[in-house]
Amino acid sequence: MKILLIEPYISPKINSGVKIFSPNFLPMYPPLGLLYIGSALESQGHEVELLDLRFEGNKDNLKNLVQSADAVGISVLTDYCNSAKNIAELVKEKDPDIPVIIGGPHCIFSQKSSLLDIPHADIGVIGEGELTVLDIAKFLEGNKKLADINGICYKEDNAIKFSKPSEAIKDLDSINFPARHLVDKYDYGATSKLFPFKRNFTSMITTRGCPFKCRFCAHYGNVIEGWSYRARSAENVIEEMKVVSEKYNSVIIVDDNFLADKKRSLKIMDSLIEMGTEIDLIIGGARVDSADKELYQKMKKANVKFMEFGIESGNQDVLDFYNKHITLDKIRSSVNLANKMGFITMGSFIFGSPIENIKHIRETVKFACSLPLDIAHFRPLFYQRGSQLWFEAVKTGKIQESESLVGTDSRRGLGNFTLEELLEFTKGAYKQFYLRPSYLFSQIYKAFKRRDFNLLKTGMQSISSLY
Repeated sequence: MKILLIEPYISPKINSGVKIFSPNFLPMYPPLGLLYIGSALESQGHEVELLDLRFEGNKDNLKNLVQSADAVGISVLTDYCNSAKNIAELVKEKDPDIPVIIGGPHCIFSQKSSLLDIPHADIGVIGEGELTVLDIAKFLEGNKKLADINGICYKEDNAIKFSKPSEAIKDLDSINFPARHLVDKYDYGATSKLFPFKRNFTSMITTRGCPFKCRFCAHYGNVIEGWSYRARSAENVIEEMKVVSEKYNSVIIVDDNFLADKKRSLKIMDSLIEMGTEIDLIIGGARVDSADKELYQKMKKANVKFMEFGIESGNQDVLDFYNKHITLDKIRSSVNLANKMGFITMGSFIFGSPIENIKHIRETVKFACSLPLDIAHFRPLFYQRGSQLWFEAVKTGKIQESESLVGTDSRRGLGNFTLEELLEFTKGAYKQFYLRPSYLFSQIYKAFKRRDFNLLKTGMQSISSLY
C-alpha cells in the first residue's frame, strides 16, 4: 500500500477572537510522530510519503499526492485542529473513497469528539500509533476487522464506535528509529535564525511521558489508563545518535524531561564524549532540579549548546500552586550554573494563574530579569484539555467539556485578568527583559565570544514586532 502522511499547516492561535502574540523563538521541528509511523509502515513493506504543509504553500501538491495514495494519515494538534479539518475535507473532495486516519494529541485528549471535530476522517488513533497503524493497514488490505484493533475510534453504520484501549508500549527500545529520510526535502534548520544551529537540523526523543504532574500541563496519563513515564536505554539512544550524526549537524532532544534520570543521562553523555561527535545538541526540556555540576560538565564536553528551562513564575506560591516542586533558589542556582558552563539558556514563564495578582506579574518579570538567561519566553496561561486545571474548571462549570483550549480570563472566573490584559503584560515583559542595557551588553559580549550575532540580531527583530 502507498500511504500519505500529512503534517498540517500552522494557523494563528485564536482564543475568543484574540490572536495570541508570541515572538518566533523556536524553529519548526521534524514531525517525529509521523516519522515513527512512517518507519513502522515501511518495516512492513508499505510505501510512505510525508507532506509537511508548514513548508508547502501549494495545495495542488497535496491533491496530486492524494491521487496516488491508498490512504492518508493526518497528525492533529488541538491548536491546529481547523487546519487538519480543512486538509481532510480537501482529501475527500479529491477522492471520497480514500480512507483518512487521524492521530496525535487531539485524538487522545478529545477521544469522544475527534471524529466529530474532523468529520471527513474515518478512523482515529487513540494512543501510540506505531503498532496500531500496522493493524489499520491490515484492515485496509482486508485482513483484519476494525473491531479487533485496539486503541481506535471509527465510523461504522453512521455511528462512531470505540474499540478496546491499547496498552502503552513498555519497551521503547523495540520501536524502529524514525524514518527521517521522508523529510529530506525540508530544511528545518533554516526555520530559525535565532539559534546558532548548524544547518542540517533534526529532532529526537528519548523518553515518553513525564514523571512530574504540573497542574497546567496536559498529560496523556490523565486520560489514558496505565500511561506512565518510560525511557529508552542509554545504549539505544546512543545507537540512534550514531545514525543521526552521519547525516545531521544539530539535533534537539524534545523530551519533556531528558535529564530526569541522572544515571542514564551521565551514561549517555559519557558515550557521546567517547564517540567524539561534533553534532550540536539542544536540550529542549530540562527541569531546574536536574541541575548537577558533574552532569553539566559532561554535557559541555558532549557538545550540548542550548538548554530550555520551564521556570513559569518568580513567585513561590504560584510555583506551589502549579505543583512544580521547585524553589526560586533552585532556579537561580541552576540557571547560574548553566550560564557559567556557557550553555545558551532559555526560560519560559506563564502569566495568569488563578491566584495571581498584579504584584505576582511584576515579580515574575523582575525575577526573569535577575537571571542570566539568553532568551525569555512569556505567555498567558491556557487551560488545556488533559491538564488538571482544565478538569477542575470543567468540574466547576467554568469551562465546557467541549472546549479544548481556553485562555485565562477573569470574565469566566478563570483568573484575575482578562486575556487582553495578560497579552499586554506579556508584551510589556518582553520589552522590559530584552531592552535592558545590562542584557544588551551581556549579549553583545557573548556574541563576540561565540563569534555569532544571530541570537542578538534576531532577538531584536522579534522585539521590534511588538511596536
